[in-house]
Amino acid sequence: LEGRTDNHIYDWEAGDKAATDAAFAEAEVVVTQEMLYPRVHPAPMETCGSVAHMDPITGKLVIWTTTQAPHAHRTVYALVAGLPEHKIQVISPDIGGGFGNKVGIYPGYVCSIVGSIVTGKPVKWMEDRSENLMSTSFARDYHMTGSIAATRDGRMTAIKVDVLADHGAFNGVAQPTNYPAGFFHIFTGSYAYPVAHCNVKAVYTNKAPGGVAYACSFRITEAAYLVERMVDCLADELGMDPAELRLKNFLLPEQFPYMSPTGWEYDSGDYPRAMREAMRIAGYDELRTEQIEKRRAYDAGESNELMGIGISFFTEGVGAGPRKHMDILGLGMADGCELRVHPTGKAQLRLSVQSQGQGHETTFAQIVAQELGIPPEDIEVIHGDTDNTPFGLGTYGSRSTPVSGAAAAVVARRVKDKARLVAAAALECSADDLEWEQGRWFVKGDPDQGKTIQELAMAAHSNLELPEGVEGHLDATAVYDPPNLTYPFGAYICVVDVDAGTGVVKVRRFIAVDDCGPRINPMIVEGQIHGGLADGIGMALMEVIAFDEDGNNLGGTFMDYLLPTSMECPSWELGQTITPSPHHPQGLKGVGESATVGSPAAVVNAVCDALRIRHADMPLTPAATWRAMQGRPLRTDLAIE
Repeated sequence: LEGRTDNHIYDWEAGDKAATDAAFAEAEVVVTQEMLYPRVHPAPMETCGSVAHMDPITGKLVIWTTTQAPHAHRTVYALVAGLPEHKIQVISPDIGGGFGNKVGIYPGYVCSIVGSIVTGKPVKWMEDRSENLMSTSFARDYHMTGSIAATRDGRMTAIKVDVLADHGAFNGVAQPTNYPAGFFHIFTGSYAYPVAHCNVKAVYTNKAPGGVAYACSFRITEAAYLVERMVDCLADELGMDPAELRLKNFLLPEQFPYMSPTGWEYDSGDYPRAMREAMRIAGYDELRTEQIEKRRAYDAGESNELMGIGISFFTEGVGAGPRKHMDILGLGMADGCELRVHPTGKAQLRLSVQSQGQGHETTFAQIVAQELGIPPEDIEVIHGDTDNTPFGLGTYGSRSTPVSGAAAAVVARRVKDKARLVAAAALECSADDLEWEQGRWFVKGDPDQGKTIQELAMAAHSNLELPEGVEGHLDATAVYDPPNLTYPFGAYICVVDVDAGTGVVKVRRFIAVDDCGPRINPMIVEGQIHGGLADGIGMALMEVIAFDEDGNNLGGTFMDYLLPTSMECPSWELGQTITPSPHHPQGLKGVGESATVGSPAAVVNAVCDALRIRHADMPLTPAATWRAMQGRPLRTDLAIE
């Protein structure tokens, strides 16, 4: 903070303050609630590390590193080291998970690079677990006060939010330049608020710096938690069922595309259908009946267990982003992709994004296979090496499928279009006379006269005379700049049992209905949802980096920073609806962070429902839950009273 007079970073707002204040002045009902989204950590299986080698003979710097954004790292290293980018190769192999923790550039990376440049020898840096938990990018630490204005019959008329964001020792967040608070202003969620306003103030503190970590999705996670907690607070104030209140205020399918009062253009959605599907799977009415019976048993002293039912509904904007108004450090967020079909019909797809376990090798091969008819097993997916892949800003914010997945579809269609011209030459007909079926071009009206994509790949490399202006070989490149974000959404229902004597919370059931558009690989999608739901249970019930009264971090080991295991997780009950995005060639939306965005509020809402209280901050540990039952909420981010 040298040279500064205070610890303020920014003061940012979105929406119409005057109109929002006017709506609150006229409101029949107003609810206000303070809440904390505490500091949590991604805790990837493998910590951050790198090996740098400056070859003194060739002058080339090769860096093997745990990064989610190899090309962005290379550009920064070029600027820092004063080397041209072609003299720097960044290789990111299997990195042991990322969750946003491995987007940024840490001092250890730079130290290994400088050490190798100075010594001419390979230099390795690898942090231990305590270093990872205490000094690398965290997420959240948002202190929020939300208010909803409504009519007495439950029609929501306005929402406003004030936020104090603790960014730690320096502003290490990787947000688009135009959005210092990320995408938090999507806090209107899935509801038809006529007006809204938010103000976000960020400050420096003596904690580790923040980042994009832990499915942060550019602060959408915090926004979704806030609005879903506030809707439950309003339901409590009105005495309405929280499902009924949501259904009464959802945006309707005919309202899309929808411009939110804070400036988001939602592309597509059918929120009531997803909500009703979740209620159907859960057996919602039967659950409420069971809850009444359990409450009677508790009140009669026949049971010490309380049952709670929590609902959350989220909409997130993913696929950052349109370069006209989104960048990171001045670098546009378009993604490159290259596709080469070899003479034998096998293919190589080169991506700018990096996988950390999302299944890119499978999913992206299937995207190309769907376009060209080449079997997925015949498509090699290459990523994670800046010398062998096109430029792009990496994998985070659920952007791989919406941006690079779109680039893969576009580049495959370009190959298909070129194959059509090759087919016209091979079949001695006009390209206009050809028709496509999966994997081959054929002459209209004569299906037997056709060529498969494999045959056309060989022909494109042969001595076949091609039309003027058509180059040989069957390959193409694409740089995809998305026209808009895509907007996945979902309806979640959580059922908990709370031991009133100990405060222990058990998640009995969790129903998740997600809409991420068409699913290229349903198993991979479900796997990502499973992981996100476990994340949500962890954040809601146990995860927090707490500090003592002297500011010391108390979450430096897994003895103190608790993570959920299979013991704490129920058997997930998943459902889906499908609403394709009009802004993606295949209608895909992205799903990597959806469950982490939507699940914490469902768990907290369920616990508050069981205890018949309006609010308690995460994590709802046994101590925090028991204290909440006594009307003495616990400050969960501090190890002091």
